[in-house]
Amino acid sequence: MIDPLIHAALLMTTPILLAAIGGLVNRVGGIVNIGLESMMLTGALVAVIVSADTGSVMLALLAALVAGGIVGLLMSLVVTRLAANEIIVGLGFSVTVAGLVRFLLKSVYGVSGTFNPPGVVMLPRIDIPFVADIPILGTILSGQDPLTWFAWAMVPVTTFVLARTRLGLRLRAAGSAETTARALGLDPLAIRDASTVFAGAMSGLAGAHLSIGVVGLFNEGITGGRGFIALAAFYFGRNRPWRTALGALLFGFFEALQIRLQGRGVPAELVQMLPYLIVILVLTGLGLANRRRSGSSS
Repeated sequence: MIDPLIHAALLMTTPILLAAIGGLVNRVGGIVNIGLESMMLTGALVAVIVSADTGSVMLALLAALVAGGIVGLLMSLVVTRLAANEIIVGLGFSVTVAGLVRFLLKSVYGVSGTFNPPGVVMLPRIDIPFVADIPILGTILSGQDPLTWFAWAMVPVTTFVLARTRLGLRLRAAGSAETTARALGLDPLAIRDASTVFAGAMSGLAGAHLSIGVVGLFNEGITGGRGFIALAAFYFGRNRPWRTALGALLFGFFEALQIRLQGRGVPAELVQMLPYLIVILVLTGLGLANRRRSGSSS
């Protein structure tokens, strides 16, 4: 049946879409955020800790959002105020945060690899009245968690803000016309910092979805490169939210598909590389299309 697969694909798409929307806004603001993975990892750990300690999903999500935003701000300050290379800084944050998480788990909680504290409260599932009883459509849409609906709601919201509001205009000016932005009295560096904080907050929520929305625990490899897949998604979308969402959904579908293939006797090592293989193929296709377009225009 295709409907449970699509339901699972939407679930797998959620963390990628959240991080991709954050990275897209950050890119429009002038920074290519390679550190999305570090912000997701931070959000995943903080969400598990706060959820287990307080028993509150809302506090866990808020803490993940704030923690991701703080990591984003730190990374942005290094890029905008110290003029460091954004690619190197992003990779450095990914490695550093992974090391700090490993150290924290070992020194504070006495565990390594997997952290599974008792009392973790998972994200609730939303059953939609009437829709849940509709064949196929009910299976696909009903029973999703709040972050999945939030992620998809952010797509039209981001489209509207970037294209139709003064905030979006200022963000685009800071990213593509810094001199003009300064002439208008804007502070491009502050705007870029704000866009990176937004990317960090969205990535923090993405990490929270992985830990308290899918598995109910934290693992050092829980992000599994999804921050980089989110990077590929908004590159695929060319800074357009709906195309970015389509890219995220494509990767989410193949991630859900590889999980199902594992249960059908296909070697796990082979199918686990499927989403990442799709990333390489999609980016290769984009590169060839751009090259052909540049050749025809010249």
